[in-house]
Amino acid sequence: MKIKVGDKIKFKNEKQRYTVQACDDRYLICTKPFNPRKTVLYTIVDLKERIRGRDDLIFCFGYETKQDCERSLRWLNSNELEISYRHRIKLDLKL
Repeated sequence: MKIKVGDKIKFKNEKQRYTVQACDDRYLICTKPFNPRKTVLYTIVDLKERIRGRDDLIFCFGYETKQDCERSLRWLNSNELEISYRHRIKLDLKL
């Protein structure tokens, strides 16, 4: 399965699809609109570990722009950031 930036993906237990904002062979960083707060909700997908979830930072730096997502992808690959152990869930991509 080859997923690229701009693709829409859906998870089984969610109604709204996410847009892939940044990706590489292992990670996808995806967002969807959260209109009540005029921001986005995000999830980080680890295709190797078959999990997804939030980052492990206490004060998240944000995922509102494509540049924010690309920065987080660089941090994931340099081990400065990882998916939270407390909030990770099994990957449930709906194809």
